[in-house]
Amino acid sequence: MSTSPDTDIAKRAAELRATLHDWNYRYHTLDAPAVSDAEYDRLFRELSEIEALHPELRTDDSPTQRVGAPPAAAFQASEHRLPMLSLANAFSGEELADFDRRVRRMLDLTIENNLEYVAELKFDGLAVSLTYERGVLIVGATRGDGYRGENVTANLRTVRDIPLVLPADGVSVPELLEVRGEVYLTKAEFERINAERSAEGRPLFANPRNAAAGSVRQLDSSVTASRNLRFFAYGVGEVSGISFTGQRQLLDALHTWRFPVNPHTRLCADIQEVESFCEHWAVERQSLDYEIDGVVVKLDSLELQNRLGSVARSPRWAIAYKFPAEEAVTRVTGIVVQVGRTGALTPVAELEPVSVGGVTVSRATLHNEDEVRRKDIRIGDWVNVRRAGEVIPEVVSVIPERRPEDARAFEMPQRCPICGSDVVREPGEAVARCVGLSCPAQILERLVHFCSKGAMDIDGLGPAMIQRLLESRLISDASDLYRLTVDDLLALDGVQKKLAEKILAAIAASRTPALDSFIFALGIRHVGESVARLVAEKFVSLESLLDAEEPAIAEIKGVGPAIAGELAGFLSDGNNRSLLDRLRENGVNPMRFQANNAVSAGLAGRSIVFTGTLERLTRSEAEDMARRMGAEPRSSVTGGTSMVVAGTGAGSKLQKARDLGITVLSEDEFRALAGAQD
Repeated sequence: MSTSPDTDIAKRAAELRATLHDWNYRYHTLDAPAVSDAEYDRLFRELSEIEALHPELRTDDSPTQRVGAPPAAAFQASEHRLPMLSLANAFSGEELADFDRRVRRMLDLTIENNLEYVAELKFDGLAVSLTYERGVLIVGATRGDGYRGENVTANLRTVRDIPLVLPADGVSVPELLEVRGEVYLTKAEFERINAERSAEGRPLFANPRNAAAGSVRQLDSSVTASRNLRFFAYGVGEVSGISFTGQRQLLDALHTWRFPVNPHTRLCADIQEVESFCEHWAVERQSLDYEIDGVVVKLDSLELQNRLGSVARSPRWAIAYKFPAEEAVTRVTGIVVQVGRTGALTPVAELEPVSVGGVTVSRATLHNEDEVRRKDIRIGDWVNVRRAGEVIPEVVSVIPERRPEDARAFEMPQRCPICGSDVVREPGEAVARCVGLSCPAQILERLVHFCSKGAMDIDGLGPAMIQRLLESRLISDASDLYRLTVDDLLALDGVQKKLAEKILAAIAASRTPALDSFIFALGIRHVGESVARLVAEKFVSLESLLDAEEPAIAEIKGVGPAIAGELAGFLSDGNNRSLLDRLRENGVNPMRFQANNAVSAGLAGRSIVFTGTLERLTRSEAEDMARRMGAEPRSSVTGGTSMVVAGTGAGSKLQKARDLGITVLSEDEFRALAGAQD
């Protein structure tokens, strides 16, 4: 039990936090330690002891909170205030020149007009967004689909490059500041982690980017803290109370606020200087202690950026110059056929393992039968294999002079290699498909897709676990997932209670998905994340979509008649309607669509407290729903609380809300305000 701290102890704790923040910045960001490790440890221990005796003095921005929090059950969704857009790519100096010409044409400028660009290294890590209110980090999230990411605040607090509180000196700190940047691993740290995993007999990470992403998404943030992640800031989202004239000035401000900004950034007078910068780093990137895969080129003037705006998912004022893909030579030892969730048969080359771009590759896609014929790829051939960034390895070309005499041509099977059903190829299509409606491979892939990130995002249900559930006949389609029990999972060999409870918690958390995520999860042919979002934005609710006719779907800009036909055909199919009915009967209720920044007028900007037992939502589901609507869940009732949602058994928080005259809602009233479907 803690005792009430006196003023001197509270003051000392504040002094220690400020001093340790400064020492952390000098050590991790400036690489210029101000004191010895022993002196740092002495003050750190003093602060830790004060907080142990007086927990009420422990703050979220305390340096002691960088060691990690207890394991989380699952990550909650986090809506970005402004979208985190992706970038269009350029692969040559000519394409950079084309970009410059497009920018000038849209701005009505001639070649004589000066246009300055900022060239920044393109880090091979994980993009994140950090939200600060009054200079204190309150939310850290992954990029996700650009509109919604995962709330990984506890994990990002362990990254010592990321300031937990911004200094009050220098450039004034905005009331609200959304910082965008990249979490990455150094090459040395990547090697250390893999050596450690190898010694423990665990699978190795394929590359530093995968290791960084896996580290940020650990449910146990103490694991994240052990990985020595680093961070570079390169931009902002929403900012209030301050403005900038250019990207270079913005980076200078970030540096003043103690964010690490990459030193290898250049303000270029023209696109020719940009091209020279790109050529230089294409050669010199090996000298860095972290991975880069290109250069990001941004128009410096923010006023001109605003004039240009964005198209679809990328800004018109920026482009990513990608370094030439790395290639290697290896031999094709076999060609197998994989069956996807839509029945598509994809030939895949089995290769003698070879390192391509720092990653060991043993398989490469051959895309389809026509590509195999066009490139004349045969079993036994020596081939050039390419991999660039996140792209799946592919066979680029055959080395004909090294072809062995016994090289064998590939033949697409006439029957599905999994279920034995007929394989057909429709006229005008390059893809052959299995027509078996009950093909196990299709069922497996559909369920894997349904549970995947960006869809229903059910952590713990990967291909191996789904395969076991199917083989045990515990599930036959997606609706069965929502009927699983702890006993069902414990019946599987090797599944312990902790894992079973974790999987069921993730399944429960997926019962109120965003409408666009749910549409994408259905695995409708040609309906990816972008199309799903356009459809959700048009029809807003699942009920409206189910009533929609094909012409109305085809009217959506970016959808068109072909995709509309696929979607309408899926929704009109009796088996599919039956699946949707079973999903809803088992508690899956997609939320009404809320366009980015078009949050519920009843919840936007409000602080909300949940108290008592809710009947239809878990506490985490309710809080997640509130965040999606632009509200901020709080744990205690204060004079600044906007509303309280009271369930059964609500006690002191409900009484305090009434005493303060704060609006009190029932669970049903909250759900109606949030636009949840019954």
